Amino acid sequence: MHPILYQFPEWIPLLGGKALHTYGALVALGFFCGLLWVRYEATRVGLNVQKMMDLFFYVVLAAIVGSRIMYVLVSEPRWWEDPLVFIRFWEGGLVFYGGLIASVLTVVWYTLRQRMNYYSVADVFTPGIALGHAIGRLGCFAAGCCYGKPGPENSFWTVLFPQGDFSIAPYDHPIYASQLFESFGEFVLFLILFFFRKKKKFEGEVFLIYIVLYPILRSFLEIFRGDSIRGFIVDNILSTSQFISILWVVVALVLWIQLRKKHV
Repeated sequence: MHPILYQFPEWIPLLGGKALHTYGALVALGFFCGLLWVRYEATRVGLNVQKMMDLFFYVVLAAIVGSRIMYVLVSEPRWWEDPLVFIRFWEGGLVFYGGLIASVLTVVWYTLRQRMNYYSVADVFTPGIALGHAIGRLGCFAAGCCYGKPGPENSFWTVLFPQGDFSIAPYDHPIYASQLFESFGEFVLFLILFFFRKKKKFEGEVFLIYIVLYPILRSFLEIFRGDSIRGFIVDNILSTSQFISILWVVVALVLWIQLRKKHV
């Protein structure tokens, strides 16, 4: 709805005439809020703050690279004809699940290397992921990406995007505000994790709650998504994100049973 946050005047060196995109600003804000959260929570539970800050840096890099790789694999089926597409971040295109998978693997690598408890670290990071993602989805709304399917006119659940050079969403009919749906859901998920974290019964429970609830939320919201680049495992029935969501839930339930047994 507002893809350009600020247009720099021509007289400013290096930045003159260039635009600050709302999407990029809100994604950066999401990462920053996640950083503040990890620092705060690590201090509260007694983890080494410096190590957690170092890990956060690696996680951010992994999230960006992983989300870009999955975007290309989903939206560019013949990527081998132009492999440089993977590094052309400025053209846009990130998939959250790719970033989440890469981040989880990075945390596994780092905690093994530093001899830290993976689940304790994951519990610290997880609410920050939900918070940062909620803010980032507002950037999607501003840019018009990840837009919804056509919906009824004059509805509380639909929006009409204005015509513009930078907006990706269709502007000739009302569509579901899928970005706002997910942003709201992520904020609610953050609050659930925020209040539950002090009541958890074993290390890793906060993380497991997230990888059960978020896939359920995402699978439901995929029903309202209308952008075609997200890909389908089964044409127009099961999207790539819904398929990955099913796998996440299965993994989470298996881990939950194992960890629960250890702490009975």
